[in-house]
Amino acid sequence: MTIRTTPATLLDTRPIPVQAKLAAAWTSLMFLVIYIDYFHLYQPGEIDDIRGGVIFEFDISATLMSVFFAIIAIPALMVMLSMTLHARANRATNLVFASLYIPAVVFNFVGSSPGWAFYYALTIGVELLILAFILRSAWTWPSAPSASS
Repeated sequence: MTIRTTPATLLDTRPIPVQAKLAAAWTSLMFLVIYIDYFHLYQPGEIDDIRGGVIFEFDISATLMSVFFAIIAIPALMVMLSMTLHARANRATNLVFASLYIPAVVFNFVGSSPGWAFYYALTIGVELLILAFILRSAWTWPSAPSASS
């Protein structure tokens, strides 16, 4: 009796457009920001502070909530903009907003208690890796051949 084997199936890896890579990275970043903030609520005393009207030493106000909205709105809008803007505007927009988002991400480490430092270092590190991927993808965006070529 002979056993017939078939050749291994080769998987097709087609190039992924830069726009799709950027949109996926911004989506991942958005989910991480939301979940990191959600898990922050599990720290002892956080819910009590919120009930007392304080978040991160700041009084809860319309201004603070607007800042928090902007922090979440940026990656959410960048998902759409990464898929819809023309290449030149897309590249510039991704470079600007990813660069501006780095200090916002790092700010989360300010005021972290020593017992939570590893958690914040880990989560911020992953967010910074995603932002670095966005910056690299936008910076190295392939150029289209010119009409004269």
